[in-house]
This record gives sequence, C-alpha cells and structure tokens, in this order.
Amino acid sequence: MKRRNFIAKTALGAAAITILPRHVLGGNGFLAPSDRINLGYIGVGKQVPTLLNGLMKLPETMVLAAADVDSTKLNKFIGDANKLNAAKSGHQVEGYGNYRDLLARKDIDAVVIASPDHWHAMHVIDAAKAGKDIYCEKPLALTIDEGRAMVNAVRKYKRVLQTGSMQRSQYNFRQAADLIRNGYIGDIKEVNVSVGEPVKECDLPSLPTPAHIDWDFWIGPSLYRGFSPVLCPPIGAPEWAMWRLYHGFGGGYITDWGAHMFDIVQWALGMDHSGPVSFTPPDIPQAKEGLYFTYKNGVNVHHKNWGAGNAIQFLGTEGKIEVSREFLRSDKDNLPKLEIAEKDRKVYYSENHYKDFVDAIKKRSKPICDVEIGHRTATVCNAANIAYQIQKPIKWNPKKEVFDNPFANNLKGRGYRGKWDYLDF
Repeated sequence: MKRRNFIAKTALGAAAITILPRHVLGGNGFLAPSDRINLGYIGVGKQVPTLLNGLMKLPETMVLAAADVDSTKLNKFIGDANKLNAAKSGHQVEGYGNYRDLLARKDIDAVVIASPDHWHAMHVIDAAKAGKDIYCEKPLALTIDEGRAMVNAVRKYKRVLQTGSMQRSQYNFRQAADLIRNGYIGDIKEVNVSVGEPVKECDLPSLPTPAHIDWDFWIGPSLYRGFSPVLCPPIGAPEWAMWRLYHGFGGGYITDWGAHMFDIVQWALGMDHSGPVSFTPPDIPQAKEGLYFTYKNGVNVHHKNWGAGNAIQFLGTEGKIEVSREFLRSDKDNLPKLEIAEKDRKVYYSENHYKDFVDAIKKRSKPICDVEIGHRTATVCNAANIAYQIQKPIKWNPKKEVFDNPFANNLKGRGYRGKWDYLDF
C-alpha cells in the first residue's frame, strides 16, 4: 500500500471509531469514567444518610471512600454506600480512620463534609489544598475567622464549595425571597426569627471511651475534654444526643437552625455578601432569646419565638410573609402561589441542592450557596452568640469583619491545641 493511501485509510478508520456513541460501547445508560464525579465522605454521622441518598440519585456520582473516627458508623456507611454503588457500577467503598488518607487519593473529585462544626474549617481547607471540590454541611464555620479562612482557601485553589443550606433549593423559601425582593409586601421594616437557644457551656460528665472511637481525633483542634455519648452519639441515638448545643463543638440552635433561617433572611434582604452592622442582646443574664441585629438600611431582625418554631416572619409596609419548611403564608392570599415572571426573578433558581452542586462542578461555577454566602450566614450566627456571651451591644463592620469591641474581636477565632496546625494553606 502506498504511503498516501495508508494515511488516508488510517484516518478514515480513526474517525469512524471516534464518532461511535457511548452506548454502543457501554450499553444503554453508560456513563464514561470521565463524566463520573467520584465522592469521598468525611464524617458519616446522623446527617449523612440524607446526603448519601440525595447525591446518589444523580447519575454522575459514585462513592469511593469515607473517613470517620467511629468505626461502627464508618462500617455502616460503607455497607449503605456499596448498595447504592451496586446499581451503578459496583465500586467498593474504602474506609479510613484519618481523613487525610482519603484526601491523598487522586481518584476522588469531591468530598462531602458532614463532620461536627469544630472540624469544618480544617476539613475544608485541607480538601481545597488537595484539589477537591466540596459540599460542606451548615453552619459552614464554628468561628468567624475560620469562615474567612475557608473562603480564602477555596478561592486560592479555585474549588467549588456548596454549603448545605438546602432551604435555598426549596419552593417555600425561594418564593418568599422573590416576593420580598420584588416588593410585594412593600419595604421590610422588621423580621422575627424563631430558631431556639444560643450556645451553652459544655458541662457533660466524662465517661469511658468505647473501643471503636478514636476520641482524641474526634476532639481534634478543640480544647480536650473526656468522652460523652452526647457529643459522639451512637447510631440511632435520641435527639438529646447533640454535640451542636455545646461551646467548642457547635453553636447551639443559634447556629444549628439559625444557619438555615438567618440564611434565608440574608438571601431575602439581598445581603449575601454583607451583613448586619450591630447586634443588641437583652439585658437579662443568660437570656435564651431577645437579641436583635440591625442592617444598615434600618431593618431589625429579632431572635425570638413569635409563635412558630424554626420559622421566619417578614413584616413590610404593605403586608407580611411567614415561612418555614411546613408553610408559606401571607395576609395577601394570592402571594404564596403567585407565579413570578421570569423577568422579575431576583434570586438564584435551584430545585435540587445536590444537582446544583454537581452542575457547578461540571461548569466550574459558583453554586447557589457558595462558600462566601455560607461564611456570611455563619458570621451572623456566630456574632449573635458573641453578643449573647458578652451581654453588650456591639457594632459590626461587615466589610472589614471586625467589631468595635476588643473582647468581641477576641472571640472571632480560637486557638488550636496540640499537634493541630491552625488553618495552614
């Protein structure tokens, strides 16, 4: 065969191969490995079944690994994830006691962080350094300074981060935010938010540590204290087993439910990249509600039980809107189901928080609850806890991220104990 004819026939054959559709090679429903998003899970406690099932409903996702300091929880997760993987390709999940071994794997594209709040900053920053995209449960950060460090790391390493504030992908809250942004109840004058109590000091008794838990690793960068099943609850533990209520590990209901409800306030008021300018606690020592914070435009947001649990009441010059996961109501009957014109939509539209995360990974774009948004909401929650703690009105500069009170500024961050390096990136 002459050289010219050989090259022509070879090129024609190569072209024929490259235009074959994927399903011819892999069968119906085949997804090329290059289109897969391989996930690793860091922390596999109570919240993870929801995350696992939600993310695995998407065709692109596969679980490759998980890490937890509790081997019983880790083994259960591996079994659950393997069953879901079986319907896709049958990959077997590998478990690790140290999350850094998981991050070292080159075949993992993104991580799902569902560890306790006191670990979020280190997990996120280490994941960003390792080149992983990130889904991190809310509240994004335990402290204000940690939140800003997380933003800086995610931006530095050009990662996608979705905060798990999934209410932004639900109809009730999206509709409420659009109605408020479009002025359907006039100018907002006051907002009431019912989310439960501030953080409290950890006075739990210490008990012997079960053999299946690496307790020193669970404590991690926080100040050490003895084991408690309230802090590290077993599988199927009752509701009282909540580490999130205690200082050093969580922020109380102010950050637990506040990270949902104050987040919607920020969204509806158009404050995703800013925040309040002052926080005023009640004069009563150890008060559990009564604080309010104020935005530059004069809107006051009150932390109080206004008659519905984990819910928001927006009061405007021309009406009111009340919203929770269970209801969206207004004194204007047509508003809850009003069809808002596409040209009038003011907020990011997402109907599936997990799909939005995966789409952002594929497009290399910011998701609906990007790291900066998650940080700003967590800042509101953490600043409220600080004001409750020092029992003094404090002013906040949302641009410089500083208080007018030196004691309050000292509480924006925390020291890390022992071998744990402070947010090195």
